Amino acid sequence: MRFKSRSLALIVIVPMLLSGARDVSAKKMYRWVDENGRVFFSDLVPPDQVQHKRETMNEEARVLDVVEKAKTPEELAQQKRLDALRKEQDKIIAKQAADDKVLLSTYRSIEDMNKALENKMALMDGEKRMIEGNRQRMEQQLVQQQQQAANLERNAQKVPEKLLKEIASTRQQIEQNMQEMARHESNRQSAEKEFRAAIARFEFLTQPYNANQKNQTQLATENPVNELGLFTCQDAGQCDKAWKIAGEFVYKFATTGRDVENEKLVMTAAPFNDDDLSLSVSRLEKDGIQQIFLDMRCKDSNMGKELCGSEKAQAIRRGFTAYIQLQLTTQQ
Repeated sequence: MRFKSRSLALIVIVPMLLSGARDVSAKKMYRWVDENGRVFFSDLVPPDQVQHKRETMNEEARVLDVVEKAKTPEELAQQKRLDALRKEQDKIIAKQAADDKVLLSTYRSIEDMNKALENKMALMDGEKRMIEGNRQRMEQQLVQQQQQAANLERNAQKVPEKLLKEIASTRQQIEQNMQEMARHESNRQSAEKEFRAAIARFEFLTQPYNANQKNQTQLATENPVNELGLFTCQDAGQCDKAWKIAGEFVYKFATTGRDVENEKLVMTAAPFNDDDLSLSVSRLEKDGIQQIFLDMRCKDSNMGKELCGSEKAQAIRRGFTAYIQLQLTTQQ
């Protein structure tokens, strides 16, 4: 009798548990749209529909989770290449951030930087005078050596081999001195250019606070894209022209203000609002081939992510290479 009672209890409890399990599973529903635009709602996703983007919803129709649409092999390959480009761009951005940190910790004001520039130029000008002085001494020495050789020849005497070697050596030293002077002048021009660029950057970083410049978010790498936004240069000269055009493209289509502008990176300020679109271009080089890569950032929010994945954003990316090519053709 006791056995029958236990059996009866199990018979009552098991259906209740099964019923409870069904109730729990029924609390979740899936919603997806197929390739024909048809919307489906179901508590189960058929195997032939798992490739579509789908949303998991609770009984109150609140979205609990989103599974993105499965990517094709071509899309996966493109995403891999895009991630590699962004990795290279991240290195440039990280270096810029490190340079900014050093710049702000080294100088206190524009006046300090101008003074440092004056001192650096004065030091290099002193080096230039020293190089010029050495050349003048060698030129005087060469004149004396040549006069000595001429006097010997006028007296019908053979010019000693030692003197001829000394003349050749002095001429060689003068040539080396002139090469050193050319290098020094090139270094001076580069140093002044870099220093003035640093002054402009310092002035930008220390300007009155702008809300659009705070909280630089990570690059929006999770959004699917149809194009890479990559321009490949034919040669260095074309790349210089294309780089200038790429910067113009960034400022034309971005909705945030300027942030970084140098020979490797042009980037607008980080997105602050949901509808902000920040653009950046970086000049990359791989295996001797120079490329210009366009990327975009949106605010780290649902609306921001939708913006970076929208047709508007994709159209901007798709139009990047064509824009550069058109401008290059117009300039010819």
